[in-house]
Amino acid sequence: MRKKLSAVFAGLVLLLAFQAGSAFAESKLDTEVSKLIGIDYDYGGTTTSGFDCSGFTAYVFKKLGMTLPHSSAQQFKLGDKVAKADLQAGDLVFFNTSGKGVSHVGVYVGDNKFAHAASKGVTISGLDEKYYAARYLGARRVMSEETYKKVTSDSAAVL
Repeated sequence: MRKKLSAVFAGLVLLLAFQAGSAFAESKLDTEVSKLIGIDYDYGGTTTSGFDCSGFTAYVFKKLGMTLPHSSAQQFKLGDKVAKADLQAGDLVFFNTSGKGVSHVGVYVGDNKFAHAASKGVTISGLDEKYYAARYLGARRVMSEETYKKVTSDSAAVL
């Protein structure tokens, strides 16, 4: 019962966050991410039974028609570098949570927030939260401009 309430609460928080400044409310990206909020963390996980961070990003991007490797370090090698000030929804954001380089990845969702599979499960966190701000390594844009427009426009939700 507690887990269900937590998932419902997380969904409500996500809904409010997206309504209050998301770059892609009602988009395909929003839809894919919101369906996954609250799913448990599972090291090596790549399905809705449980995700690790790169399994989560690979799953989301597969739903958007793109293939990513199941490794945050490998994902960090893809696409183009993006300055923090230039982030747009769908960019991958990377962190050093292990002390040994790239070890965590999430999907930027707008309004200085990112979706990721954390130890507490799939959630939305702020880039300015003390833990993540101190460990931020950079971002990569892996979507083409055409793909970005398709998955972040309001009409994309009905695709």
